[in-house]
Amino acid sequence: MTRFVDRGAIVAAYVGIGMAVTIGVSFLLVIPIEPVYWLLAGPAGLTIGYYADARSNRGAKPRGRILSNGLFAGAVTALTFAALLIVVKGLFFFADNGYPDFNRIDEDGNPIPPVCDPGADCVYQRYLADGRGAALADQGVSDTDSFAGFYWNQQFATAGLLLGLTTVAGLGGGAVYLATRPRGAVAGVGEDAASA
Repeated sequence: MTRFVDRGAIVAAYVGIGMAVTIGVSFLLVIPIEPVYWLLAGPAGLTIGYYADARSNRGAKPRGRILSNGLFAGAVTALTFAALLIVVKGLFFFADNGYPDFNRIDEDGNPIPPVCDPGADCVYQRYLADGRGAALADQGVSDTDSFAGFYWNQQFATAGLLLGLTTVAGLGGGAVYLATRPRGAVAGVGEDAASA
């Protein structure tokens, strides 16, 4: 047991990291369906917040410890969700070489239009090719530099939303455990029992 959270909550935080990485690899890399990643963040936080107290074998007291266990495990899971999103977005943003729509060459090695500069320009050209030019122009995006600022503002806003949602869900998981824990439960064994 630490001063603020039980050891079970620390174990749960590591499980939360693994859960977030698994979800991230599944829905940001293997089958890139980003909205599924967003939708799973809340239930993951709720589950890990509950698990933090169940893993700690936390009984009825102290109630603040039950909530702090869930909050801690949820916050660690949330940081992982947010960081993974930014890392994956950065990977695809900076490594975009335009393939297969841009920067092609013919059999003689001559460039075939359209072309783009690898990185931000290729991502921007993809957005324009997808018909999002008018929407971007409405947001004040008119070139690669303004697009890069717009793009990263969106990504960090999404990461912040994931961070907040998953952390609050972790606290909610602790609250669910508090409401549904076995009545008359013993606090736990070993060092956790002393804190009950």
